[in-house]
Amino acid sequence: MTDSKCLYTVVESSLLAAAAYTTDQILQLQFRSGALYRYFAVPSAVFQALIAAESKGAYFNRNIRNRFHYQRLA
Repeated sequence: MTDSKCLYTVVESSLLAAAAYTTDQILQLQFRSGALYRYFAVPSAVFQALIAAESKGAYFNRNIRNRFHYQRLA
C-alpha cells in the first residue's frame, strides 16, 4: 500500500492487517496472509463502518466480499 493518497489504518482482526481508503473511493485491504486487494467504487460509509466494526472479518464477508469490483495487487 504505497499510494500517497491513502489514509492507512492498522486494524485488529484475525483476517485483516490494514485498510486504506482514497478520495477516489478505492479501498485497499491487506490481509494477514499477506494478500493485498484493491476494491473500486466503495462508498466512504462502507470504509468507516469497516473500521468501526467489532469484527472486521465478519463485516468484510457480509458487506465487501463479492460486492465490489476488485484487483489483487499482491
